[in-house]
Amino acid sequence: MGYQWQLRQLMAERQMFQTSDLVPLLAERGVTLSREQVYRLMTQSPQRMSMDTLVALCDILQCTPNDLIKPEVVNVQLRNTADGDAGPLPDRPRRTVIRRPGQS
Repeated sequence: MGYQWQLRQLMAERQMFQTSDLVPLLAERGVTLSREQVYRLMTQSPQRMSMDTLVALCDILQCTPNDLIKPEVVNVQLRNTADGDAGPLPDRPRRTVIRRPGQS
């Protein structure tokens, strides 16, 4: 699974095009981020984010977390079948191999 980070698009819909537009609005809500941190937040998908920041962004943009984060399926493996019809591979557990030092 992956996701698309929609902050920049939501900001553009609200005529907010610069990091300097967002910094004071976040500060009003108790979230202190530098201009550089806000720039990274706008241009890159965050791997971690505090709930305070997420809630502040939702309040500022009048949206929900679902509007900011769009889940998407990535790297779907397909299986080949005899009739040429490809379908997703079934989920099955992987077997664990334990190797001890000195054993092959």
